Amino acid sequence: MGRAPAMPLEGNVNDGRQPDVEEAIAKALDAADRRAALLLCARHYGATIGRLCMAMVGSQADAEDLTQETLLDAHEGFDGWRREGPVRAWLLAIARRKCARHIEKKVRRTARLRLVHDTEPGASSAEREILLKQRAERARAALEAVRPSEREALLLRYAAGLSFDEVGLACGIDAAAARKRVSRAIAYLRETLREEAYESSNRGQHR
Repeated sequence: MGRAPAMPLEGNVNDGRQPDVEEAIAKALDAADRRAALLLCARHYGATIGRLCMAMVGSQADAEDLTQETLLDAHEGFDGWRREGPVRAWLLAIARRKCARHIEKKVRRTARLRLVHDTEPGASSAEREILLKQRAERARAALEAVRPSEREALLLRYAAGLSFDEVGLACGIDAAAARKRVSRAIAYLRETLREEAYESSNRGQHR
């Protein structure tokens, strides 16, 4: 994927809501000037989005790409924004979802590489391929079955390496709620994989 055209990210580094900016963005949208609204978003909130992306993905290059993608998505989504909260919160929500998907894809790629090394060394190439596919499918199915909000918190905690305070900030909840989400996700995965391992063992014994 090519890098999106750079947008100005300098400006006020205050992470709080900026009423004057929010009003200016709303006026630009009322005038159907989405370009002006986007430039205001980039100038005043771009740095905040970039810091969130960097905290979540841990790569400056990826964070820059995700920041640009967030702003471009915002440009396309202005017409659908209901204005139920500050535009800053809406922008960060877009960024959070993009980063979570980015992390999940990265985790899957890493898991596939690990499965190659973990496959039994004595197995033939065909057997390794089958084992690899089966393990990847089981892991993917288990992760996708986790409640989305809990899966997101889990990935942010262990894939992105965020603290519970940072997970809470990214998800719009407090640290205690973030910890609970991660704990529930882990408990679900453990139970699911334990049951699958037990069933797999029984199938092997009855062959």
